[in-house]
Amino acid sequence: MTSFAGIKILLVDDEPNIVQFLELGLVNEGFDVRTASDGEAALLEAASFKPHVVVLDVMMPGVNGFEVCRALRSTGDNIAVIMLTAKDEVEDRVKGLTLGADDYVVKPFSFSELLARIGARLRNQFPNLLGEVSYGPFRLDDRRKEMAYDGRILELSPTEYELLRFIVMNNGVVLSKALILDKVWGYQFGGEENIVEVYIRSLRDKLNDKEHRLIRTLRGAGYRMDLP
Repeated sequence: MTSFAGIKILLVDDEPNIVQFLELGLVNEGFDVRTASDGEAALLEAASFKPHVVVLDVMMPGVNGFEVCRALRSTGDNIAVIMLTAKDEVEDRVKGLTLGADDYVVKPFSFSELLARIGARLRNQFPNLLGEVSYGPFRLDDRRKEMAYDGRILELSPTEYELLRFIVMNNGVVLSKALILDKVWGYQFGGEENIVEVYIRSLRDKLNDKEHRLIRTLRGAGYRMDLP
């Protein structure tokens, strides 16, 4: 289980029912939650509250979510922004992400989906705030740079840890070699893509994944983890 104590979330939405529902759920999960019903109030609250995550509705009267997102990014603060919208339009998603949003959720959505997305942003941007995080048979502790599988601590090099962490956190998603190199080794890496194969092979050995059922190879596409 993940401890969210001390992690601050600002909810911004002009629909009271949504705010009340999300606030109750997030408080029950242990978050420190504050709310705002419009963009101006959100910016004032963000300046004093210093949230780690802002869950931000797009369509609000006055200062809309796009403008709030732009203003938050202009401060230079490390804030994870998850935008909410009733519009399932590519243009809106692109605009939000271009302005600096970290994720996008289309209404209606489940609380469990939003909670998962909040957790993903925290693991990416604020890993030191979290205690141990579990994904199926995996247990990650970013503070100790330690990972266990089925209760067994894995002996991983720093690069193996970052690679396996990236794959586990993107469970079910196909990851190309190019993407893995960019996210794990960095865009300045000047080596060959084959280095990914070498490290994947090592991880499979340490996970006893001889039949490649845990880390699957999709020819021409990349790799995908399928957690049991």
